[in-house]
Amino acid sequence: MKTGDQNLVKKINKCIVLHTIQTKSPISRSQISQATGLNKATVSSLVTELIKEHLVHEIGTGQSYGGRKPVMLYFNQNAGYSIGIDLGVNYILGVLTDLKGHIIEKIFVSLNKQDYPYVINEVIKIIHKLFRQTPKSPYGIIGIGIGVPGIVNREGTILFAPNLNWRNINIKEEIKKEFDLPVIVENDANSGAHGEHIYGAGKNISNLVYVNIGIGIGTGIIIDNKLFKGATGISGEMGHQTIDLKGMKCRCGNKGCWELYASESALRKLAKQIPVFRNAENIGIEDLIEKANQGNRDVISLFDRLGEYIGIGLINVINTFNPHLVIIGNRFSLLKNWILNPINRVLEQRLPPFQREACSVTFSELGIYSCALGSAAFAVSSFFDKEKVIVE
Repeated sequence: MKTGDQNLVKKINKCIVLHTIQTKSPISRSQISQATGLNKATVSSLVTELIKEHLVHEIGTGQSYGGRKPVMLYFNQNAGYSIGIDLGVNYILGVLTDLKGHIIEKIFVSLNKQDYPYVINEVIKIIHKLFRQTPKSPYGIIGIGIGVPGIVNREGTILFAPNLNWRNINIKEEIKKEFDLPVIVENDANSGAHGEHIYGAGKNISNLVYVNIGIGIGTGIIIDNKLFKGATGISGEMGHQTIDLKGMKCRCGNKGCWELYASESALRKLAKQIPVFRNAENIGIEDLIEKANQGNRDVISLFDRLGEYIGIGLINVINTFNPHLVIIGNRFSLLKNWILNPINRVLEQRLPPFQREACSVTFSELGIYSCALGSAAFAVSSFFDKEKVIVE
């Protein structure tokens, strides 16, 4: 029992030291000791192990304030790499990142159909390409994260992806079998929320909601710095809240869903009613932005109307979760200059003052990369979690 206890304490202390270096480097052994309360001999021994494991580097001497100059330590973010996949309805975005989330390589492909065999083949091809572009490192690819636009349970099974028309898909096992690596499959809004929380607009915000607006709408919810997933892992389907009791039929089986009025699908559908786009086959957000910048009143009015619908849905989100921050992400982050005012106008009109004053609305700092970076970050977290000790 004594040996077991000593090993447990050592493992806990090693995690503390590594986390301190990850978050505060460059840092000296003495500074680690001061920050953690561990004695210098313990810190020195654990740092030696981390250096042998290639997770920490010595990078030279720091400023001396009397006595020998301290040797500074730095987290080796290139000890391994992670792959993150944002599997959209009409695209796949893949990124290769280092262990601190910096993008090393990226691949974007458009999807012209949604049948599963075709899509899984495209995902596998992208991952193989990212493998070939990966620099040499001690740990290589440490894992793969995949964000998908649908309901994903805690086991990583896609229960239902309405905009892809998928049910009970186990993409996780197929990717694991192909690459023999840990694979994490998560809802795309959860991945986006995680990405923004650790790398983007949500850094240092303990309670936030990330609203992923693409072909559909999903929300990722961070409460007390943790991703809230609900009893079975499928929370956040706010895109299917009803905002029109007798509204249009949704693929989910409901009527009047928020995403039918405030998503990219809704935007494209309404844009076809504008004279300049009446005969257009494919209308992109960029096309609409171009016309708005040229002063097209119909497009500007459409953006205003869409912003109001987004605001209506956000009222329910804010009243339910009372977040400090709402982050609007995915492709709609491109529309910030056109939809922020109507969103805020609706919130000012309809939210109680105490709710409105407590919550800010902003847009993604990571843009289209929120989901892919968050997915890659899940894989990185899983890699380091193997060494963590959780004490209840």
